[in-house]
Amino acid sequence: MLKSPRYLQWLALLAGILLLVGMVTPLLTLTRLWFFDEQISILTGIAKLWTQGQYPIFLLILFFSVILPLAKLGLLVRLLTLGTTNGRTRRILHVMHEYGRWAMLDVMVVAMLIVTVKLGVVVSVQVHYGLYIFAAGVLLTMLVTRQTVHWLESSIHSKPEER
Repeated sequence: MLKSPRYLQWLALLAGILLLVGMVTPLLTLTRLWFFDEQISILTGIAKLWTQGQYPIFLLILFFSVILPLAKLGLLVRLLTLGTTNGRTRRILHVMHEYGRWAMLDVMVVAMLIVTVKLGVVVSVQVHYGLYIFAAGVLLTMLVTRQTVHWLESSIHSKPEER
């Protein structure tokens, strides 16, 4: 199926592009009191948190919605480039398994943002295409991660002499 490391590298690149585009395109528009519209992307939302002095939330969203997803893709590409079954690859694979627990936190953060600002009559929220692009990037990252782990585990088990 998706066993070629080259194919998985291209999918990881596509996932990275989707994530980056999703970070800069509008996720939602907030309309306050029927007159004041404000479009928000992940990066503009993070910048706004910084300027408002909300440093803990700023760091949380920056780390889980920007840094970790992009670092994960970089790690996947590195694993696919190495393509060997040495001890270092196994350690990287272990980190990938450990990081898997946090894989959907970036989507949860965006969902929490939408839920917390949806204040009925005072503020209305309109979702835009950036949310769907970002979600597609996250889902594609999950697919590439799963296929990469499967490919590497099968290569580890097929070459017992390199253990």
